[in-house]
Amino acid sequence: MSQEKLAKEIVELVGGEKNVESLVHCATRLRFVLKDDAKADKAKLEKTEGIIAVKENGGQFQVVVGNKVPEVYSAIGQISNILDDSSDKEKPRKAAKGLGGIIDIISSIFAPLLGVMAGAGILKGLLLIASNIGWLETTETTYTILYAAADSLFYFLPLLLAVTTARKFQGNMFVAMTIAGALIYPSIVTLKSEGTPTDFFGIPVILMNYSSTVIPIILAVIVMSKLEKFFNKTLHDSVKNFVTPLFLLVIMVPLTLLVFGPFGVYVGNAIAAGLVAAFGFSPLLAGAVMGASWQLLVIFGIHWGLIPVFINNVAVYGQDGVKPAATASIFAQTGAAFGVMLKTKNKKLKTLAGSSTLTALFGITEPAIYGVTLPLKRPFIAGVIGGAVGGAIIGQAGTLAFASGAPGLLTLPIFYGPGGQGFPGLILGIVVSFVVSAVLTYIMGFKDPVEEETKTESAASTEQSVRAADASDEVVFSPIEGTIVELSEVPDPAFASGAMGKGIAIEPAVGRVVAPFDGTVTVAFKKKHALAVVSDTGAEILVHVGVDTVKLDGQHFTSHIKEGDRVRAGDLLLEFDIAQIKAAGYHTVTPIIVTNSANYEEVIPQAKGNVHSQELLLKLYSGKGQE
Repeated sequence: MSQEKLAKEIVELVGGEKNVESLVHCATRLRFVLKDDAKADKAKLEKTEGIIAVKENGGQFQVVVGNKVPEVYSAIGQISNILDDSSDKEKPRKAAKGLGGIIDIISSIFAPLLGVMAGAGILKGLLLIASNIGWLETTETTYTILYAAADSLFYFLPLLLAVTTARKFQGNMFVAMTIAGALIYPSIVTLKSEGTPTDFFGIPVILMNYSSTVIPIILAVIVMSKLEKFFNKTLHDSVKNFVTPLFLLVIMVPLTLLVFGPFGVYVGNAIAAGLVAAFGFSPLLAGAVMGASWQLLVIFGIHWGLIPVFINNVAVYGQDGVKPAATASIFAQTGAAFGVMLKTKNKKLKTLAGSSTLTALFGITEPAIYGVTLPLKRPFIAGVIGGAVGGAIIGQAGTLAFASGAPGLLTLPIFYGPGGQGFPGLILGIVVSFVVSAVLTYIMGFKDPVEEETKTESAASTEQSVRAADASDEVVFSPIEGTIVELSEVPDPAFASGAMGKGIAIEPAVGRVVAPFDGTVTVAFKKKHALAVVSDTGAEILVHVGVDTVKLDGQHFTSHIKEGDRVRAGDLLLEFDIAQIKAAGYHTVTPIIVTNSANYEEVIPQAKGNVHSQELLLKLYSGKGQE
């Protein structure tokens, strides 16, 4: 599939351009902030060719597309106005709160910089190696030019963070950059370096080195964006375009130097010192914990909370002793995927595991995790164990990172410092983590999909040999996403006994009911808790959300249909609030009943375990045409 076609499908399935509040990308994911997550069709996205996984973390709707994400992101920009900051946008949805909100903020600010940060980090690491082994002298102008290319991003990091933070908080990015520029302005740097006593109208200013810092400018731009909105609402239209920036500069530059700057530097240093102390107390244990947990943190998006710490450590100390142990986790999941490739007899899985292993070696682990190890469960556990062993070795070796960059084969130079101290331990740690994970995966095994597929194909073949399905046979697609429940287990005798008809039940994971086929709505209950649809070829389906939910009198339900409406498979029919219904004391298990079961010789469920909406749910066999 072309990137343009994939981009169009993604935009459509996230609810359309108007449903997108913002979009950034990291190494493998498109990170959407949507105005209404319910409008996104997660099930169809997960089935779309070119999409590895879909995750909802930290207030973001994340579409994992692998290392082609820059091309897809660019294609989205070409077919829509989503990336146009100047375009008119509707009022954004309410921001996520708590930990989710913090993760959303950090990831939105840092994700756009990760690619160039990795490239600059690799170059910086290569220069360290070249100078340590004598290929280049630090006094050579060649070294100076290349080092400027490698270090400029980190030196001017406040300027770049000013842009991404302003975009996140919808502030004026040019004012934000000007504030950041003031922090590293030559005369301010000179005051700091010469130790000149500094005050602002008599108020003492504690000068810091703001080059490469993270927290001060983020705090400053957040406050700036709030003030900007206030001034724009207060000032007259004829003057606000230049008076608002004037007020912001006059207020924010001194305020940052007086308050946010010192506070941010102290907080960043304190967090960094705490993690350094943990590794100082027991580098082996701390390394094991980091190696075991890093990919778990990535899955839940919590790793974004540590990325600023890594950057701050390099900026303040010139090195970071926390990040290297996370490298073991990367190579451990790579080894687990490799173990799957060696063991599986399923050709499709073998191909996927092989390609995922290759991309994971270069730090892109999402295809390996979401496509291979996590769905198979045991390989992921093997990767966690391997990561712990490798992380312990790396932690005990005292390996340090001297630049920023996503861990992988290409970024190994960032861990090579003066004399190569700790670097052999890093190599040993990642090799051990890879081998241990691969071996454990092979020994522990997993449920190879080839067995299930063979069984399914065999069963289908046997079934077809005794039944010739003709044009009168029906298929029913799942109207709900959730977990399959046997009809006999529904806590309502009318459904459990089969008196209402044959069928299946689903414990819903998402509060949406969609049309199970093309047809007509025959019943739309006034209490909104149930509905009936008849297909164009005569199958009558009743969807009854929950047990005894008629007593809710329509509360927590939103109907989108009326009797007589024509619907197509997948059309939204009904929405309901799962949490509120359960809080009111009602079961949400939902029977899907073929009310004219007598017209069919067999009603055979097709799904087991978890089912997405629009997956095949039931087959109805009329028995006509059989010998």
